[in-house]
Amino acid sequence: MADPSSYRPKPGQIPDSPGVYRFRDEHRRVIYVGKAKSLRQRLANYFQDLANLHPRTRTMVTTAASVEWTVVATEVEALQLEYSWIKEYDPRFNVKYRDDKSYPYLAVTLNEEFPRVQVMRGAKKKGVRYFGPYGHAWAIRETVDLMLRVFPVRTCSAGVFKNATRTGRPCLLGYIGKCSAPCVGRVTPEEHRELADDFCDFMAGRTGTYIRRLEKDMMAAAEEMEYERAARLRDDVEALKRAMEKSAVVLADATDADLIALAEDELEAAVQIFHVRGGRVRGQRGWVTDKVEAVDTSDLVEHALQQLYGEETGDSVPKEVLVPALPEDPEAVSQWLADRRGSQVSLRIPQRGDKKDLMVTVQRNAQQALGLHKTKRASDLTTRSRALEEIAEALGLDSAPLRIECFDISHLQGDDVVASMVVFEDGLARKSEYRRFQIKGFEGQDDVRSMHEVIGRRFKRYLQEKERTGEWETPAPTGAVPAPEASDADPFEVGSREDDGRPKRFAYPPQLVVVDGGQPQVAAAMRALDELGIDDVAVCGLAKRLEEVWLPEDDDPVVLPRSSEGLYLLQRVRDEAHRFAITYQRAKRAKRIRSSPLDAVAGLGETRKQALIKHFGSVKKLKQATIDEICEVPGIGRRTAESVAVALASTAPAAPAVNTATGEIIEEDDGGSAT
Repeated sequence: MADPSSYRPKPGQIPDSPGVYRFRDEHRRVIYVGKAKSLRQRLANYFQDLANLHPRTRTMVTTAASVEWTVVATEVEALQLEYSWIKEYDPRFNVKYRDDKSYPYLAVTLNEEFPRVQVMRGAKKKGVRYFGPYGHAWAIRETVDLMLRVFPVRTCSAGVFKNATRTGRPCLLGYIGKCSAPCVGRVTPEEHRELADDFCDFMAGRTGTYIRRLEKDMMAAAEEMEYERAARLRDDVEALKRAMEKSAVVLADATDADLIALAEDELEAAVQIFHVRGGRVRGQRGWVTDKVEAVDTSDLVEHALQQLYGEETGDSVPKEVLVPALPEDPEAVSQWLADRRGSQVSLRIPQRGDKKDLMVTVQRNAQQALGLHKTKRASDLTTRSRALEEIAEALGLDSAPLRIECFDISHLQGDDVVASMVVFEDGLARKSEYRRFQIKGFEGQDDVRSMHEVIGRRFKRYLQEKERTGEWETPAPTGAVPAPEASDADPFEVGSREDDGRPKRFAYPPQLVVVDGGQPQVAAAMRALDELGIDDVAVCGLAKRLEEVWLPEDDDPVVLPRSSEGLYLLQRVRDEAHRFAITYQRAKRAKRIRSSPLDAVAGLGETRKQALIKHFGSVKKLKQATIDEICEVPGIGRRTAESVAVALASTAPAAPAVNTATGEIIEEDDGGSAT
């Protein structure tokens, strides 16, 4: 591990101008490339106290052994040079979007004498017109099959074309009218190229003019009683309309735009791009990246723009690019895009209307892509085994923790304090074992005290089950809290069940307890276990801000590598506990907000509650009613009416309404009108 001060440039040596810098390791390999408006200010940030740096940045500067820079004239040049160097050096600490597949494009080879329509993947070639990318190759073939009726462009390979030219016989498509058969001279090269140009214009979104022209020709043919030709043109129009239906209309103003959305967590990010041409979604693609460097959403957007348009020119760069967040220097990025397109490019965040709605759809696709990526990663048996082994090694466990329980505390400003327990066995969530807790020992907000209570309650149940089954025969250590009697059981945690001979769910101890938090939460959990005399369960905490793993009585955290499968599993367990806790806390809060004094009336169901409110108009008017008046409500007997009256009479009176303009108290008469 290198000391950054050993290669820090001397004061005044770094120029105060735009440029691009490279960090190299001891073997002279480039490990990071960055750009800056001011090289002096940016590089100074890397050579501060290591404790103040983000963990990923700290790892990079301690891996590096030297830094060098190149001065450029403008921020746009810096952006272009940064992209070129990232492509050239492939630095390990730079964000690099990756994908598990090569997206197919619909390509027209305009660089050939007889242009060919085909599916293409991989790097783009000069002189070829591309449309897409598409999610699946079959989607391209369906579209092409419909359009060949109207634009019979060549689709055969070079070998088939040469063989047809040699024999003087076209292929099957030539016989059925889906190829103009330039191989046998049915059309001239100029006529065939005109067909290819019309095909490209239609795919580029200029559909309305062409369809109107065909419809005009169809009407003219019908007037001249050329009914066969009119019928053929009619079928051509229908084929083109079906081809257009393959891509949904999303923007009514025939906009050409790319929409980029991101979904991210602490370690990874997914980007999704919708290509809209002529108001229709013409293609979609997406990538996933590891957050190797300390980046925010604007940085991720900038990296996505570089990867998406770094090799594109002309119309491949749309007039409008919609993003969830603007890059740090939006003017420079917009100018870079404009230079690649050859005309002005609008880079902005959609605020309202159809574009905002479509961005929500793209965002939803990004979330699903990230979730699918994580699911694939988590479902792999080899990966899960490696993750458990890495956790055992990092925490010093004797064996892999096959059962992990994670606890999280959730509340809203100290109200409705709850906790969650999630269970992962063999690296997979076991949702039937999840449990929820209400904090009962005290009122208010104290996450550490809450964690102590929850861990104590969970493992008291564990000791109770061991004692019930005869496994816990030795007396508890001195100072240990005895296991609770069956009457002290928390019915909310487990629910009452008859003894069916099978061990209850809390009878299974975990090999590892993970708490959401740092040193204080870990110490509270460990203290709860010590009080119960339990010493065979490991405890650790995962601090969300820096993803550090804390162990009891350790002053420094365990920092797992960013690419560690063990860290990924711990993070997934922690996030699941947080999700489960906050879902319960929100439901509990919503139920409290919706609560009514009528909830305290035994035997009064939701239907009769609604009947009472509908009859009297409000709880306040119901409270003023007599028992006989309540009995008039259909379905309400005298005993129920008496229970309702008693329940409402025991509630505290509501605070008087106040006129905020005058400060006067607004009193209501018996009829409910203000006086």
